[in-house]
Amino acid sequence: MNNTLKHYKVSSLLLFIIPSLVGILLFMTPVSFDGQITIPIAILSGTFKDILGDSIPYIMTAIIVLAVLGTLAVKLLNIPFIKKSTFLTTLFDVSPVWMITRITGAIFAVMVLFHIGPEWLWSDDTGGTVLFDLLPTLFAVFFFAGLLLPLLLNFGLLELFGALLMKVMRPLFKLPGRSSIGCAASWLGDGTIGVLLTSKQYEEGYYTKREAAIIGTTFSVVSITFSLVIISQVNLGHMFIPFYLTVLLSGIVAAIIMPRIPPLSRKPDTYHGDHQPNNDEVTPKGYTPFSWGMKLAVERAENNKGILNFFADGGRNVLDLWMGVAPVVMAMGTLALIIANYTPFFQWLGLPFVPILELLQIPEAAAASQTILIGFADMFLPSVLAMGIESELTRFVIATLSVTQLIYMSEVGGLLLGSKIPVSFKDLVVIFLLRTAITLPIIVGVAHLLF
Repeated sequence: MNNTLKHYKVSSLLLFIIPSLVGILLFMTPVSFDGQITIPIAILSGTFKDILGDSIPYIMTAIIVLAVLGTLAVKLLNIPFIKKSTFLTTLFDVSPVWMITRITGAIFAVMVLFHIGPEWLWSDDTGGTVLFDLLPTLFAVFFFAGLLLPLLLNFGLLELFGALLMKVMRPLFKLPGRSSIGCAASWLGDGTIGVLLTSKQYEEGYYTKREAAIIGTTFSVVSITFSLVIISQVNLGHMFIPFYLTVLLSGIVAAIIMPRIPPLSRKPDTYHGDHQPNNDEVTPKGYTPFSWGMKLAVERAENNKGILNFFADGGRNVLDLWMGVAPVVMAMGTLALIIANYTPFFQWLGLPFVPILELLQIPEAAAASQTILIGFADMFLPSVLAMGIESELTRFVIATLSVTQLIYMSEVGGLLLGSKIPVSFKDLVVIFLLRTAITLPIIVGVAHLLF
């Protein structure tokens, strides 16, 4: 290691080491805060959210409306400064489907904010949940995560870990080594950060369509903190450690299987836009994985153009998230929660699971079946419905499954659809069902050992 480091100037090494360590500290280091395990970026986001308080729904509604106005301006008017900006063109010049989605999100946001129209649209169980609970959290997380994300992306950390871990990530998960940082940020921090990180790297040509889809739909798990909320909601907070170990076990098994079966296995190994394959997955002759990773990392760090460029890059990330993703989350999340709360749709879908749950010897199978698919709308809904179930075993299974299913439209699903990651709504439905089928037997097996 010492011989490797001697090849580089101290200033170049520090340019790689210091920002990368700060990025690891902010995004990937679990800390105790207010009696809960979280990460520093979440603490910053939570403090920012508390400072702005009740003003955030108004700010988010304005941002969503501005996104729609910008989109309509690009479609209907010839505005030179937008046409000349690649960033603004990418932000506002979207397909007709996404334009309609943005318009729907803006209409929903205004109706919910001012309680216009039917109560089932703006109630606390539907649109109110998205605008007043979810979007304020995303607003704050997007601000800090987007602004500071270049610490992970631009200073060589991904290049080093890509070289070191390619022989682990590729055989296990069919992913490049650099994805280990995104996967760890998702598992230790929050799935929204993982989606943001993955989408950004996909746009920059570091992942193929298949790789980006695998990471976004396989590793974007909710935070440890929210997992604790889930297990506490079903009155099993004292079992958090076996609960989270079960989440890890079943999640890793799903992460090994999912890339090898459709729809993920059928995603093309082509890159975004005109990006070409890179060869940073190959260790050249004369290099060890560490020395090659250090070479790539230092070269990447030396390419940075100063503090102003850092914040400009981060600022573009923030705007892209606020205007590109928030309208989709508002539209998709509200629609999903309306269906979940005001129709028997998910109950009907759960009926085929009754005999399966009975076969797996799950007590109160009929009640449990109603929670199996409702998690597609929102991850928290299964644990709410489980409150009426007496069996601790059944409540444990429901809580654990709701986390390992991973795809839910009120947040991660909406984020994935709003990002550049190449997954469709149909893909998300199929992936949700497959994850359910893979993880349910594992969770049930562990539950029978515990109870």
